[in-house]
Amino acid sequence: MKKIEAYIRSEKIGEVKEALTRIGIQGMTIMEVRGFGRQRGHIELYQGAEYTLDFVPKMKIEVFIPDKDASRVVEVLMHSASTGRTGDGKIFVLPVEEGVRIRTQERGEAAVSM
Repeated sequence: MKKIEAYIRSEKIGEVKEALTRIGIQGMTIMEVRGFGRQRGHIELYQGAEYTLDFVPKMKIEVFIPDKDASRVVEVLMHSASTGRTGDGKIFVLPVEEGVRIRTQERGEAAVSM
């Protein structure tokens, strides 16, 4: 089983959600987060005054999937979240040792099967 974490631009969340749903992803967790990467924040203009945002707002998506679906999900995330500009985000794929669906007590990939 795999956990895929994607940090993407906030404005891309609708498109990403639709793309993941189209390929059969039945559940995901989405959180508003703040951070920075190479760009180290950015400068904004508000009512004529410039100020620096040290932490850039992003959306974090978490998806738990069977191993065999990981590369397909990563491809969908890359294409649906991309703008081609700096700050598009990152995707991480992590191994998951165990997962349990509480209601049915299914374990492993059966707990997250697509």
